[in-house]
Amino acid sequence: MKKLRYISFGLLVSILTQSVSMAVVNTTNQSKKIGSSAVVAAGCTPPVAKADLDINNTQALIQSGGDMWWDLQGSAKYEIPKGSGINSLFAGALWLGGVDVSNQLKVAAQRFRSNGNDFWTGPLNTKTSEINAETCLKWDKHFVSTRDQIIEFVGWYEAGLEDAQNGTSKQNQLYPNYSIPDIILDWPAHGNSVAGEDNYLAPFFDRNGDGFYSPEDGDYPGYDLKGDQDCSQRITNIYGDQNLWWVFNDKGNIHTESNSNAIGMEIRAQAFAFATNDEVNNMTFYNYELINRSTFTLTNTYFGQWVDADLGGPRDDYVGCDVQRGLGYCYNGDDNDENDQGAIGYGQNPPAIGVDFFQGPYQDNDGIDNPGPSDLNGNFVSCIDARNNKGIPYKGLGVGYGDSIPDNERFGMARFLYHNNSGDNAIGDPDNGQKYYSYLRGIWGDNSKMIYGGNGHINGGGDVNTLAQYMFPDDTDPLGWGTNCVPQAAWNEVTAGNPVGDRRFIQSAGPFTLAPGAVNNITVGVVWARATTGSAFASVEALRLADDRTQAMFDNCFKVLNGPDAPDLVCKEMDKEIVLLWDNKKLSNNYNEEYEESDPFLVPPDKAIIGTDYNVQLIVDPNTNQVTDTVVTTVPIFKTLTAQEK
Repeated sequence: MKKLRYISFGLLVSILTQSVSMAVVNTTNQSKKIGSSAVVAAGCTPPVAKADLDINNTQALIQSGGDMWWDLQGSAKYEIPKGSGINSLFAGALWLGGVDVSNQLKVAAQRFRSNGNDFWTGPLNTKTSEINAETCLKWDKHFVSTRDQIIEFVGWYEAGLEDAQNGTSKQNQLYPNYSIPDIILDWPAHGNSVAGEDNYLAPFFDRNGDGFYSPEDGDYPGYDLKGDQDCSQRITNIYGDQNLWWVFNDKGNIHTESNSNAIGMEIRAQAFAFATNDEVNNMTFYNYELINRSTFTLTNTYFGQWVDADLGGPRDDYVGCDVQRGLGYCYNGDDNDENDQGAIGYGQNPPAIGVDFFQGPYQDNDGIDNPGPSDLNGNFVSCIDARNNKGIPYKGLGVGYGDSIPDNERFGMARFLYHNNSGDNAIGDPDNGQKYYSYLRGIWGDNSKMIYGGNGHINGGGDVNTLAQYMFPDDTDPLGWGTNCVPQAAWNEVTAGNPVGDRRFIQSAGPFTLAPGAVNNITVGVVWARATTGSAFASVEALRLADDRTQAMFDNCFKVLNGPDAPDLVCKEMDKEIVLLWDNKKLSNNYNEEYEESDPFLVPPDKAIIGTDYNVQLIVDPNTNQVTDTVVTTVPIFKTLTAQEK
């Protein structure tokens, strides 16, 4: 049972002295006044569906109600390496907040279900932004698919088309006893029009362009199988070798986590991963497509990714961020991660784990192409010039800047703030909507601003005269972007002398305006790396290198270098002979033996050799001071490449 903390005046004055409580499993409609807005709750029950993202070296449990990486019972479920029993994350969730035209705060956030719920499953009515308990229950599920399933379906379908055209029987030969998987037949491409749901929900490939999802016509979940779609503007595809797609909202019931007004947000989410033989095999990715279904405009809006990073043993961690990469991370506070509170530690040379904030919401339109992190010669835009022209000095702070396209700029990591597992009013866990919103804006729970140094709080030993936007950036902000363009000395938890602890952090993007019907995306990737030598911080250095690969993947629309697809080989027994049928299907990347791919992770060099010079060394006899020999060696002549030449 959880006490409701806010009961407004008016008709409810007579019950102000009563203890008002609500069971979180109550399925009846409820009403409540929060702030000055009357709210009628839909009575949805807390979501219970869960599914594993486990195609590579990570096994991550994903809940359907806006949180993930734990089992709702108090155990971490982000195991890496898979099968080791060791977890690197405990929980994560999406946080949203802003104010309406009446200056009413609207917040939707999630941490641990014992505190309450702000999210429920299902798409909202496009006209009323409402939902009912029956619809929430219907959508309490994940739609789990694999790329291999879709490739096999397309191969089977196209073989049938070829048979119909040429009178052959390839479909039966290559795909004997094939049946279409349920995930393709039941794909949620369209909403329920009777319930007012959007006609188009989960992305799909529409083979005949008729606007309807029909597997019998060759339609399938929207994987970009040919790799020819442009994802630079908006994530509309299904990604990964394994993908979990689901939809949730913040209108299904009263917000008992943040105790705040609902926004009316519909969130279409996907979690995905790739099975590879490199660092990507340790990564998972998440995309949230957010739609404001309400009738009001939110201003000063922030979106954020919250992380409770219990790295092995949960109480000996540090956190930090890389401003240039848009990366928040957690690493062990000492060089040995012990078992603690039932959690298995990583032991010596513990790893580091991070969350890269690839893509945040759109910056408000201003009709111009705002400057990017570098000019055509690859030089950083100065901090002051970036601020004056609404640009950014580092790529990790956003995308779409300096690309000659107006109003496609999107935030990256605009704030990074940590908090402790405690009830401390200033730097502990948030317990109301205002504190959630403060953390999203880089402001402490006691409404004091974050400062540079110490533990970031005004009473924590930092420089009270230097405000900060990023906690523990180490040396990754040489231009001083987070400190009003005044560069500062490196700052991390080690240099600050902070005690280790159970850390949580929030990465956020904003501020921006969110109009009714506006659509935005957040895309993040979880990166993991482990150094074999050095201190615990050596794993952070390894993490940064691994993160460069995640950024390359994002920039390349999550295309990975797969190598040529294996052909289909069918043995056909004849009279005294066996016939081998060898076929590269049209969908194969090696159709007609024309395989060709470029590695998206190859970074262009900064310099190129444009010629050769000679270095002549004279060998002199020290006794006679006479030259006795000469040694001639070649020396390459380098040229620094411009961005265009790269």
